[in-house]
Amino acid sequence: MPEDRTHKVSCSSFTYELEVAFEILSGKWVPLIIWHLADGEPKRFGEMRRLMPKVTQKMLTQQLRALEKHGLVSRKVYQEVPPAVEYSLTEMGLKLIPIFENVNGWAVEYLEKREES
Repeated sequence: MPEDRTHKVSCSSFTYELEVAFEILSGKWVPLIIWHLADGEPKRFGEMRRLMPKVTQKMLTQQLRALEKHGLVSRKVYQEVPPAVEYSLTEMGLKLIPIFENVNGWAVEYLEKREES
């Protein structure tokens, strides 16, 4: 079976710790997934799809699984028909929220300054 590189963080090949963070957070939809889970309310898969209408089901599944493997997202399965799954941020995932808020503030300021020039 081929090695699954989408979830691997190579601890021996980085020069700076920052590279590990960017590797984990580098998926196109990863920041939005974290942002939508930031309110602390668990979200079902269908709700995540509605919040991010441009993401495919396959890509959302892949990126949620990667975040789960990295310990940033928790997945809870309810044994009902049809099966329901809820996603929420773990304690480590919640630590990203102030960082994302700062990045969002930076983006707002950047766009305002760009419009001025």
